[in-house]
Amino acid sequence: MFINAGNLKTIFIAFKAAFQGGLTQAQSQYLKIATVVPSSTGSEEYGWLGNFPGMREWVGDRVINGVKAHGYTIKNKPFELTVSVPRAAIEDDQYGIFAPMMQEMGRSTAAHPDELVFGLLKSGINQPCYDGQYFFDTDHPVTNADGTVGSVPNVDSGGSGPYWYLLDTSRALKPVIYQDRKAANFVSKTAETDDNVFDRAEYVYGVDARRNVGYGFWQMAYASNQPLDEAHLTAAYTAMREQKGDNGRPLGIRPNLLVVRPSMKIAADKLVNATTLANGADNVMKGIVNTIDSEWLV
Repeated sequence: MFINAGNLKTIFIAFKAAFQGGLTQAQSQYLKIATVVPSSTGSEEYGWLGNFPGMREWVGDRVINGVKAHGYTIKNKPFELTVSVPRAAIEDDQYGIFAPMMQEMGRSTAAHPDELVFGLLKSGINQPCYDGQYFFDTDHPVTNADGTVGSVPNVDSGGSGPYWYLLDTSRALKPVIYQDRKAANFVSKTAETDDNVFDRAEYVYGVDARRNVGYGFWQMAYASNQPLDEAHLTAAYTAMREQKGDNGRPLGIRPNLLVVRPSMKIAADKLVNATTLANGADNVMKGIVNTIDSEWLV
């Protein structure tokens, strides 16, 4: 092929089409557990996460629920994925063999939010949330009805197995925040004067984005490394349902999603989907929650 601007543009269009096709191949699940928050700056402040507001009887003046000074900030990070194509391959009309690579780049780009979101959920046992405690912790501070401060757990780490997670994803703010600053953008460097072409005789194609993830309300998530069975799922479900906020007010948490690693998917489905147990008795856990599994939890 004779290389000129027109031919390079045609190849770019073909590679971008392959990239776009790859975007549809990843079966993304992050929207099931994360709320997407658009971002227009380098970082976003979520000081209001300290409030879980509720209605009260109007006696006297209104009580204004102010923003607590937790100072929880999610800073956007840049991400990129770049590949090169030898100039000789273009000259020899072999650029078609690189289309699968561009398609895989698209698939990887589409899977990136899942990697971030489920990776953050997995890290919840040692990463802090808005109150300064680990997202999954044994002593989140909550003000009791009498004004004293108590400790509330949202983790059971007394087992030895892999962690599984029970979530309430029914609210406007899900347990994880996915902050989107700049969507993935497919670009190229193919000019004769570009260093990659001039020095190394290769064309470069890449994608870049700006984004990050953070934690929402810890009250809407529970982690356990105990055996995934009726007793332990009941304990986690009950702990979340009976969750109270400041001043002893019930929060109305309703767990609806069980999140596990792939090796636990079949057991999780049996636990909450089977009509009867192995002994023929009715399965009282049937339909209590939905299940999903993610490779990013491994």
